[in-house]
Amino acid sequence: MKPVLVLQHLSSDGPAFLASWLGARGVAFELRNAEAGDAFPDSIAPYSALAVLGGEMSANDPLPALRAGERLILDAMERSRPVIGHCLGGQLMARALGARVVASRAPEIGWQPIDIADSDMARAWFGDAPRQTVFQWHYEAFELPRGAERLAGSRACPNQAFAYGPHLAMQFHVEQDAEKLARWSTDDGERYLRALADHASVQTGDAMRRDGVSALSAQQCLADRLYRRWLGAVR
Repeated sequence: MKPVLVLQHLSSDGPAFLASWLGARGVAFELRNAEAGDAFPDSIAPYSALAVLGGEMSANDPLPALRAGERLILDAMERSRPVIGHCLGGQLMARALGARVVASRAPEIGWQPIDIADSDMARAWFGDAPRQTVFQWHYEAFELPRGAERLAGSRACPNQAFAYGPHLAMQFHVEQDAEKLARWSTDDGERYLRALADHASVQTGDAMRRDGVSALSAQQCLADRLYRRWLGAVR
């Protein structure tokens, strides 16, 4: 099996549980970190699958790495190499497929519930539970591309996940692990503090850590399911 390509946009938003999951299964992967100066490859041809991570920037920002990521997403889809996108990564998938990324109805930060769609495709990805709790950190959200199937939503963000053939786009962070949660939950940036003051869909750092005691292990069980289905599409 060729290695998996993982696209990272910010050094603070690394692969975390995804890296652990791949490593535990002996799946080789190549990490390219744009903020660290890594160039994204021109082609997905040397790789078996593509994972795209998140980032604080808008998917609409005129950054060369974002457009390079979109080109790789389309290249992967055209070559039937399965793609999975986390938060910004899911937004880039939507943009690459012609959909818009716009301001979310409300920001979502911390552990938030999502409702799973009542469809065979949604159950194939997420299982039979009608609701899951996942870790969120976003101010914008994707619209559904033409030909995509909506898999999950929430009150603040109706489009939480979509499938496009074997590819999965998510608005949330299933790659979260304990180290990343501890680091992110100490954020005291101005944008976060404004969102915390104005929106019930934004948790305090204490609440993120408290809820993470049980929610993190449950989310990692979900991530295992999602990652297995994603890589199960490798030909």
